[in-house]
Amino acid sequence: MKSSSLFLAIAVSVSFSLPSVFAADKAPVLDKSSCEAATYPKAALMNEESGTVSVAVLVSTDAKVVEVKIDKSSGSKTLDKAASKIYSTCKYSAGQKDGKPEQGWAKVDHVWSLS
Repeated sequence: MKSSSLFLAIAVSVSFSLPSVFAADKAPVLDKSSCEAATYPKAALMNEESGTVSVAVLVSTDAKVVEVKIDKSSGSKTLDKAASKIYSTCKYSAGQKDGKPEQGWAKVDHVWSLS
């Protein structure tokens, strides 16, 4: 019985990886040079706040920002809000599926460091 269980696990693993071979999926790409300069928020400086914010940006088929959300907080609402603002104004290329533009999420980590 153990050998048939092992075989099932392998078969399931292989079947899940097959669709990715055929789909030409490409997430939206951030053009970092288009982003406004990151200015450390004064309140965060005064409170000596730092951390990494994980931002998710929904980009439409015509490369416009549709939505920005925080995937993982830095622990500071001030820093999270500042990172969200920065990445909402950047330019992106649209995602693609099978060579055609498709709405998708771009993921960006922003590190706020006092050093």
